[in-house]
Amino acid sequence: MRSSVLAALTALAAQEVAGHAMFQQLWVDGTDYGSTCARVPGSNSPVTNVGSRDFICNAGTRGVSGKCPVKAGGTVTVEMHAQPNDRSCNQEAIGGAHHGPVQVYLSKVSDATTADGASTGWFKIFSNSWSKKSGGRVGDDDNWGTRDLNACCGKMNVKIPSDIPSGDYLLRAEALALHSAGQSGGAQFYMTCYQINVEGGGNASPATVKFPGAYSASDSGIRVNIHAALGSYVAPGPPVYAGGTTKVAGSGCQACESTCKVGSSPSAVAPSGKKPSEGGGDSGQIDSGCTVQAYGQCGGQGYTGCTQCGSGQTCKAVSPPYYSQCSPGQ
Repeated sequence: MRSSVLAALTALAAQEVAGHAMFQQLWVDGTDYGSTCARVPGSNSPVTNVGSRDFICNAGTRGVSGKCPVKAGGTVTVEMHAQPNDRSCNQEAIGGAHHGPVQVYLSKVSDATTADGASTGWFKIFSNSWSKKSGGRVGDDDNWGTRDLNACCGKMNVKIPSDIPSGDYLLRAEALALHSAGQSGGAQFYMTCYQINVEGGGNASPATVKFPGAYSASDSGIRVNIHAALGSYVAPGPPVYAGGTTKVAGSGCQACESTCKVGSSPSAVAPSGKKPSEGGGDSGQIDSGCTVQAYGQCGGQGYTGCTQCGSGQTCKAVSPPYYSQCSPGQ
């Protein structure tokens, strides 16, 4: 009996380690800035205390010298991987069945290299949360933002609102793993703050929340058992800012225009007014003339996202028949 219990605990511990991850790199309108403006965490371990200062930008992080230039209305791509400095697609960005939402916040600051994020307010500009998957019996079977991260080689496109003021910001990317969230303190958060400078903005003044403070450990989007059937799910935090976007979980890696709605609620509809299917990607690719960035997924068994690679890139099988990505050359 003791040996079987020990084996089960060992397997669970192995799954936990396999699921650890961190956001490390940033792309701006297709240009790879790597980690030059990222406050990369010192480890890939999660933050579980929503009331701690670590919850702002992760444990032990501090300002770096770089700022990534972003145009208001442009698109940044946050990139997550399981291990430091590993940008390959050979393993899931966040494995171990760590299902949950992916969300992005902005905080207007005077100097992104020195701001601590505690004294300023945050507003949500992006959410890729949950959608019910046809035939799914429990929440584990459903579509989640973290599953989209894995399908897209750890990358998630995020539009910067066009009406926010120009200047320095901290951009906070957050993935929430809910596999142990049925118990108090079981939810696992993985976040990184990027230092950006926005140009060509407007004069909007979004309502803000504070970190820590915006989340409570008892929030329904944090204390939840995803191993049971889910009739609905709402990610923690405030609504997405009116100039932000909500992506429908499970809708693939195609350009956000096909799967997002500006200022949308969790039950987002596409800009055409046509509601996406519950299963998202299960209904087939939405053709939007989209292109996949370098090293992004462009094919593979069960993949329904964008298949058109950008200039100078070719869709190549990396792990046939399961995974193909856009790579330089022919």
